[in-house]
Amino acid sequence: MRSSGSVVAIIPARAGSKGIPGKNLRTVGGRSLVRRAVDAARAAGTIDAVVVSTDGDAIAAEAADAGATVVRRPTELAGDEASSESGLLHALDVLGTDGTAPEVVVFLQATSPFVDPADLDRAVDRVRSGAADVVFAATPSHAFLWRAAADGSAVAVNHDAATRPRRQDREPEYRETGAFTVFRADAFRQHRHRFHGRVEFVVVDPVLAVDVDDLADLAHAEALAARAHADALATH
Repeated sequence: MRSSGSVVAIIPARAGSKGIPGKNLRTVGGRSLVRRAVDAARAAGTIDAVVVSTDGDAIAAEAADAGATVVRRPTELAGDEASSESGLLHALDVLGTDGTAPEVVVFLQATSPFVDPADLDRAVDRVRSGAADVVFAATPSHAFLWRAAADGSAVAVNHDAATRPRRQDREPEYRETGAFTVFRADAFRQHRHRFHGRVEFVVVDPVLAVDVDDLADLAHAEALAARAHADALATH
């Protein structure tokens, strides 16, 4: 790991999960979620090193086998109430103790199994060039959103309920996928939050923008991986 000007991917991967026990070690397309995240980061040309922050022995072993450096997260930062920011800050503190603090951080979520390394490179390039302070993954949406009022009635959020323009006549909005966020380490330390300064997004494939939170998401991801494998075989 380079000591200056480096780009480091940090993948928080707690051992505990209420939605799916052992979630980060569940497999999609024959690879665990944590391994898929490490593989995506290592395949990106702009990323110099990959770090997995975890409190779990099995996750640590899997991450190391995949080629990542492991940072052992303390128990107080591994509970359900612990924020992603706290885990990232701890990992940066650990990296800084040996003089290898990165310039740019790629916060990569293990529960997003289909991250394209090219999307990571695009985001890193925007931050390294100074064009943006933060770049995150997003997909376009033309959805009409509603919320429930206190009395139970429906209230239009992002549109005029009396006007129903065609999809092609509406400017898209963009949904944050959570797959990755890229930012400068020093600015993150200053603000202690991943969104600060000039924020941009990289548009990622909406079909593959899966976030594995429950068993239905896992089954959906597995189906997508199987379809991609079948398509790859068909082209050979």
